[in-house]
Amino acid sequence: MPSLSIASRAGGTATLSAEALASFRQGLRGELLLQGDPGYDQARAVWNAMIDRRPAVIVRCAGAADVMRCVALAREEGLLLSVRGAGHNIAGKAVSDGGLMVDLSRLRGVSVDPRRRTARVGAGATLADLDHETQAFGLATPVGINSTTGIAGLTLGGGFGWLSRKHGLTVDNLLSATVVTAAGELVTASAKQNADLFWGVRGGGGNLGIVTEFEFRLHKVGPEVLSGLIVHPFADADRVLRHYRAFVAGAPEDVTCYVVLRKAPPLPFLPPAVHGTEVVIIAVLTTAGLRKGKQLLKPLREFGKPIADVVGPHPFTGWQRAFDPLLTPGARNYWRSHNFRELSDAALDTIRAYASRLPSGQSEILVAQLGGAINAQAPDATAYPHRDANFVMNVHTRWEDKSRDQARVAWAREFSDRTAPFATGGVYVNFVSEGEERVRAAYGGNYARLAELKRAYDPTNLFSLNQNVPPA
Repeated sequence: MPSLSIASRAGGTATLSAEALASFRQGLRGELLLQGDPGYDQARAVWNAMIDRRPAVIVRCAGAADVMRCVALAREEGLLLSVRGAGHNIAGKAVSDGGLMVDLSRLRGVSVDPRRRTARVGAGATLADLDHETQAFGLATPVGINSTTGIAGLTLGGGFGWLSRKHGLTVDNLLSATVVTAAGELVTASAKQNADLFWGVRGGGGNLGIVTEFEFRLHKVGPEVLSGLIVHPFADADRVLRHYRAFVAGAPEDVTCYVVLRKAPPLPFLPPAVHGTEVVIIAVLTTAGLRKGKQLLKPLREFGKPIADVVGPHPFTGWQRAFDPLLTPGARNYWRSHNFRELSDAALDTIRAYASRLPSGQSEILVAQLGGAINAQAPDATAYPHRDANFVMNVHTRWEDKSRDQARVAWAREFSDRTAPFATGGVYVNFVSEGEERVRAAYGGNYARLAELKRAYDPTNLFSLNQNVPPA
């Protein structure tokens, strides 16, 4: 095996001798991949096809010991280090050109304790992995809305989904995390152990270490929930958006309601004439039970003249997978996002105007309802600070043709600029595609404390390939 050049954190390259590389490989239980090895291209691929980078070394870790060994090598040799969970992060920070990639995707174990209502989850697990195990006991914890999303990236950024208004963010249900620090130590972060680190990993991204395992609190959910879609013609968008705003203003925590503006996909319950035309989709779930839930959703379902209403009893795991076909890997994706306390008339008018000229058939504007138990926490209770937001908008631009990149990104940026005056100025860190100023907006008043923690736990910024907060 020849010597190997690897990108360094300082900006140049470092060289690993053949002997050092062989020794490193021999000390791993997992798999080491170099360019040209079978499986290398699969391992470097992530969800967003705009990310096309080639690490010098990929280590598919088999456990925490492999992670510790990778961190030690990167620290001692000054190597550029990236960390991949399930590879779903929009910004693609998991992959670098020429660096060392720590791949956690094989750490997918989920262990449920139904008596204590807790689950221990490996950092490579997806939401589907977690839901599969917890729903066997009629239990769940709040996670996202696409089952192929990785639990690690979701949690480290805060994590919200269909259960969050009732039970809080994913990080609000995190009981402990097992973390490999920049010093190469394996530590537990919880309310009783390393409490400052525990505060930081609950929303602070991968800035403070590599989490190899999470422990979550679980809640009684399902296995069947009342959920589904109500699809309205775009001609009624103005009335539907305002009715949506009025409905969610009085909705209890048992109800979570999102609105999506996009071109209708070829869903079997939609007439063929509607396919490919602009529509307004109301997506809703209630944890109140079938009988009470039907009453709670009655004002939503009786409004207007929808094209389709497929709200009904569904398996919770099925609902969690409902949007997967629209979010498959391999497409080019660019996101912009804002938080809102309220949806003003001007904000809704701007959203409707841009939804009338979506740049591609796969692009969409999502407005997700927050509030409820999420906002019951103080802004400084966790690194995630946005306890004042009642809505988050994600401008999801998605397309296939690389030659369209500039036009698609320009549309999203323009729309984002036009809606910024109506927003809080904050942004959900997991929805940030680019920009240092957006990272500061993601952490708001908690940014300075995160920077101090960074200095304590990672003074050399070893963990820099993330939505980075440099050491204070």
